[in-house]
Amino acid sequence: MFNLPDLHQIALMLPAIIIGLTFHEYAHGMVADRLGDHTARHMGRLTFNPMAHIDPIGFLLLFIAGFGWAKPVPVNPNNLTGDARQGMLLVSLAGPATNMLLAVASAMALGLFGMQIPYGREILGWMISINVILAVFNLIPIPPLDGSKILAGILPGRQEWFYQMEAYGTIILLLLLFSGVLGSVLRLVIRPIVQLLLAFAYNLNGPFI
Repeated sequence: MFNLPDLHQIALMLPAIIIGLTFHEYAHGMVADRLGDHTARHMGRLTFNPMAHIDPIGFLLLFIAGFGWAKPVPVNPNNLTGDARQGMLLVSLAGPATNMLLAVASAMALGLFGMQIPYGREILGWMISINVILAVFNLIPIPPLDGSKILAGILPGRQEWFYQMEAYGTIILLLLLFSGVLGSVLRLVIRPIVQLLLAFAYNLNGPFI
């Protein structure tokens, strides 16, 4: 289930992991800040400094398990202007959406000039893969992942299941992880998206082979 990368592979993956996690959490904090909740700013989380966002376990799992997480940015829904549920939906969407934008931008960079620079193909390839992984993984509707807050914001009424599940969400995720179920399901979604972006990149560079 787990594959330990060698030092060379770690070096190629590292920029993608640091950028993907940092931009994901910064996006959450920035949207919350724009919507009136300045908690992230006051706690020093509205920053591009990766040390403010890296969760050691989630960071290591991205290397060995293929998916992981950062430290969640604190958000107080009571401070959000307007509808708090809709505000939380936008805040939660910001992270995965940013990762997908990074994946698309990386595919464009790979196609336009990534083939011509040393290790450009490998580094940008990891930028695509890691950011798609972060986007898809965080859209799983299990607390504390973003997908649960997005679903709670879309469904009508007060979502009691969300509050009840919060206490067990991490345990459920770990069980799914170590059973291998989570990895198998995620790969079914992640692989076609990555292949599509790689095809897009190679078409920008020339005929895709």
